[in-house]
Amino acid sequence: MKVHILDDWFDTLRTLPSFAQLQGHEVRVWTDHTEDIDTLARRLQEAEALVLFRERTPVTAALLERLPGLKLISQRSVYPHVDVPACTANGVLLCSNMHSDTPSVAASELTFALMLASARQIPQQMASLRAGHWQMGVGQTLAGRRLGLYGYGRIAKQVAVYAQAFGMKVWWWGSDEGRARARADGAELAPDRARFFADSDFVSLNVRLKPATRGIITAEDLLGMKPSASFINTSRSGLVAPGALDKALEAGRPGRLALDVFDTEPLTDAKDPLVNHPSVIATPHIGYVTEDELDMQFADIYDQINAYAEGAPIHMINPEARGGQ
Repeated sequence: MKVHILDDWFDTLRTLPSFAQLQGHEVRVWTDHTEDIDTLARRLQEAEALVLFRERTPVTAALLERLPGLKLISQRSVYPHVDVPACTANGVLLCSNMHSDTPSVAASELTFALMLASARQIPQQMASLRAGHWQMGVGQTLAGRRLGLYGYGRIAKQVAVYAQAFGMKVWWWGSDEGRARARADGAELAPDRARFFADSDFVSLNVRLKPATRGIITAEDLLGMKPSASFINTSRSGLVAPGALDKALEAGRPGRLALDVFDTEPLTDAKDPLVNHPSVIATPHIGYVTEDELDMQFADIYDQINAYAEGAPIHMINPEARGGQ
């Protein structure tokens, strides 16, 4: 098949062991990013299979209508960036491994790294040292402090393992279903939502973005946190209600934000006020961007391409589109 891969910004994929799974296919890797429909339609005109690098490029009806040769979109995880009805209407099969039973180490590690960086003021201390001012303040020890994990899923559970190794006290909050699963597993739940935010020294948000979870973290939640607390979001920015972060920063509750996700991505404005705020530690959506994680993810993606080529598609999201196979 003629396979096109979008948004491999550092030309990493061909260096990973999993790339060998594409032997026998004609592969084109695009290393820059564009959302211009004309450019994408021109580049992908010969594509039979399209590989998406997570949610970096939206696949819209306008684009699909200009790709008559496209038969398969292969990706991994959730797909809010893909117009599934338009895929079906254009005879394009979407395959996406939802990986509910695989570990999420990379995102969990970054979540904990941001927590440590926030607690010990690592970026700010580095800036102070480079400016010739030596120490700039007093940090926090994680041991004995309360970590609130919002969302009872794979990433949060792994973060809890790290937190317990550091001697932290961990409790949970989330959806009714999530809290029920946590309770069944014997995990500690906060007595109520207000106490969860008010009494946690750190709150980490680890939830998938879908219509039911959009804006689940409100300004009221954040303003209820302590001035000494930190809020960490390595999931999706849309989980936080519009304007809530601005209100939190203005009020100093919580005192620090550690963010890996933003409303606009890629975020390339060097003067962005959120990124440059002194109470914010920001990274450019690198939660899953490690060689190990990418090799695991794309092995699944390539499996889907090979299964389709062999006439036995797997992980089909819109199987009704198979009529074009």
